[in-house]
Amino acid sequence: MARILISMNDAFLNSIDEVAQNEHRTRSELIREALRAYIKKQKTTSPKKAENNAKILENLLD
Repeated sequence: MARILISMNDAFLNSIDEVAQNEHRTRSELIREALRAYIKKQKTTSPKKAENNAKILENLLD
């Protein structure tokens, strides 16, 4: 399995860790599942909506 490095602010990472802990999952499992859901949703939405979703995701990661 490949490993990647991403950057995010501490508050966002803390939120991810809190959700992962509450669900008894690892951070990696939670992020993989979130990305799977995003990709699935993107495939079923219009290009304009997908573009808006990408902007929202970018803002969350800033």
